[in-house]
Amino acid sequence: MGRGTSVVTGVEPQRGPDAAATDPRRAPSPAGGATGRVVRALRAAVVPLALIALTALAGVVLGRVYAGDLLTRLVIGAAVGSVLVSVAARRLPSWLVAPVSMAALAGWTLWSLRLAADRADLPGSLLEVSADAARNGIPRLLTAMIPVEPTPDTVLVPVVAAWLAGLAGAEVALRTGRVLLGYLPAAGLYAAALYVVGPNAAPAIGTTVAFVAVAAVGLAAPTGRPPAGGDPTAGLAPGMRAAVRLRLAASATLGVALVIGMVALLGPVVAGQVDGRPVDPRRYVEPPQVQTLDENPLIRISGWALHPEQKLLDVRTVGVTPPAGGADDPTATGAANDPTSAPPVRIRLAVLSDYDGITWRVGATYRNAGRILPATAAARDSTVETVRQEITVAELSGRLLPAVATPREVSGARVAYDPATGTLIRPEGLTPGLRYTVTSARERPDNNLLATANVPAGEEVARVLRVADGVPDPLRRLAAQLAEENGAPYARAEAIEQFLAEHYRVVADAPSGHAYPNLAFFLFGPRNGGGQRGTSEQFAAAFAVLGRLSGLPTRVVVGFSSGGQGPVRAGDAYAWPEVLFDGLGWVAFDPLPRPENEPRPVEEDFRPTPEDPPPSEAPAPTAEPTASPEPVAAPDGPPARGGVSTPVLVAGGSGGLLLVVGALLLTLLAMRRSLSRNRLVRGDPGQRIAGAWREVTDALRLAGRPVGDDLAATEVAGQARQALADARAGRSGDGTIGEGTVSDGPAVDELAALFNQVGFAPGAATPDQAARAAEVATAYVATLRSARPRWRRLLWSLHPAPLRRARRAPQ
Repeated sequence: MGRGTSVVTGVEPQRGPDAAATDPRRAPSPAGGATGRVVRALRAAVVPLALIALTALAGVVLGRVYAGDLLTRLVIGAAVGSVLVSVAARRLPSWLVAPVSMAALAGWTLWSLRLAADRADLPGSLLEVSADAARNGIPRLLTAMIPVEPTPDTVLVPVVAAWLAGLAGAEVALRTGRVLLGYLPAAGLYAAALYVVGPNAAPAIGTTVAFVAVAAVGLAAPTGRPPAGGDPTAGLAPGMRAAVRLRLAASATLGVALVIGMVALLGPVVAGQVDGRPVDPRRYVEPPQVQTLDENPLIRISGWALHPEQKLLDVRTVGVTPPAGGADDPTATGAANDPTSAPPVRIRLAVLSDYDGITWRVGATYRNAGRILPATAAARDSTVETVRQEITVAELSGRLLPAVATPREVSGARVAYDPATGTLIRPEGLTPGLRYTVTSARERPDNNLLATANVPAGEEVARVLRVADGVPDPLRRLAAQLAEENGAPYARAEAIEQFLAEHYRVVADAPSGHAYPNLAFFLFGPRNGGGQRGTSEQFAAAFAVLGRLSGLPTRVVVGFSSGGQGPVRAGDAYAWPEVLFDGLGWVAFDPLPRPENEPRPVEEDFRPTPEDPPPSEAPAPTAEPTASPEPVAAPDGPPARGGVSTPVLVAGGSGGLLLVVGALLLTLLAMRRSLSRNRLVRGDPGQRIAGAWREVTDALRLAGRPVGDDLAATEVAGQARQALADARAGRSGDGTIGEGTVSDGPAVDELAALFNQVGFAPGAATPDQAARAAEVATAYVATLRSARPRWRRLLWSLHPAPLRRARRAPQ
């Protein structure tokens, strides 16, 4: 009875004086007990530390394409914070940990965005900065110029992803004890970081080895106590115990066999990619686009010439740092001491390198850039001085951002940049009152070397040597005549400049135009009929074309002439040509006539071509590349296999291959959705209608009903109706497709009519018609997709064929 009472009441029976000595629960705990607690604490810390290190390594990998180490430190902070929150809240119910961690994530994210905005000197409140980063974080991260400046929109996604990966991994590994499963979020984040970096950094072999080593340590370290009951099969009957142990052994053997098989099958594939060039995801993301006036600002010259008093900018030169040895250059010294005493400064708006015989275009690929722009090597035989200006936008419209060549740092405005031309844009567009500061590296060529300088040739400059087909014969004869007695490149350029300055007149009311017929009329048209007169548009375009016909690499620049202080008006806008010389870089020329000179008739100096062409015309074909050089594909031979890195990557990469595949599938899904969104909502109404039509034709191809390019739009609409009818007939009776479907035959016919209107009447489409086209295309694609089997609907959203076609054809 006493024993029973003791059990019921929880009162222990009386023990003798030696009970404590024999009861391990009451044994004294000297220093050995404290040591045990320390050991247990260290063991318990192994897995959290491993999770922190694995998540932080993803930030180290991604930080290689960022400027500075701010992104890496923010990601490490997110990894530490997320795991420590889970450790501290391990005694709380599991449903309560996520809200606590999300609150901590919000605080860390806001602090990170504020720090990044302050470092980048971005204006606006924290709320405005955060909202802008949330809207544009992913596209700007994938379109940012490398090195990426850590701004709020480029750090938001990595910081949030690192925190979520740390939270998920800690909850799985610490709360459930499944350490290997808890490594998956960190491994996925690491694979995503490698994919985002792509070919823009050296192979991450060291960090990958460290990732595998940290994961192995976390798996090898004991993290828990042994089961209280010892062997879980100890209480079973002998036969049942043997069966359970046999099943466990068979399962372990099968798992090992599967792992070995995957390594054997996938290992060579992974090893073969060691020296392969990674895919750059940036090529799938459309960079910032510009309108026609920004792609060809040369056509704005005539409009500005008619309103010369229109105020476009306010410029204040903050400082000019002369080049090394600039004390011997009086121009440079004067600019440094008193900007108002310096010669007029050319403020560049855009550089136009591409000419198709009709229009000059910038042809730039803009990438979002931070405050610090990538530096390009200066010409060998030129000096560089630093010019710092504060510019305030008045009535200048568009997206092009004026700056002295070549910009190196921009603060006060978010910009996108094309390193090939040095052209800047503000993707959001210019607004009155916008103020920004730009620091530029202005090059000054050594004029003493111009007379003997050569011009480069080859594929590197084919773009600025290209002459489109259809050049009028008089232009060719004039170029040949000017080059006939001027063999040196600089002499040829100077002869073209002098010929234009001596024979033509600058007028403000000349019509815009620089196609071949416009240039022929400007150069050879009768004076009493409006010929031989124009704005700087015709002078610069004629110089550039004649220069290319003479074998000179040329381009046209649109900008403004400024004294460095005060307003810049429309009358200060003009265009000038530039010629590329070896070792000297781009050298500007001024073919405009001097105000005091009376132009001579062209007929006095332009001779008709003789019966036999002069010998100097023989090399002309080599100086007239008419087609873009095709890129040379990399050979398909087997890549050279590395030494020690191959087995390391085979062992570490096989396990993460499935994670990479999952990340690629998610990326494909995001890119497909981005492609559809760009087609239906971006561009003018005509472009959006054409994008809606491409959505329908892509849907037909995905449904196994491809349409040929030779079919008319009405014929394609008929095939679209038939495909939808066949799909409905194939799914009849299963309840998937019901009556009253939005996308029917007449709607597709309506879209075909809109597409024909765009083709035969460009510019006539309205925004309402574009919205209707997007509605019809979206409804038709959704209806056609819903009629497919379940697994085909999933493949529909992930199929890369529309992306490949989008790269081959302009969107």
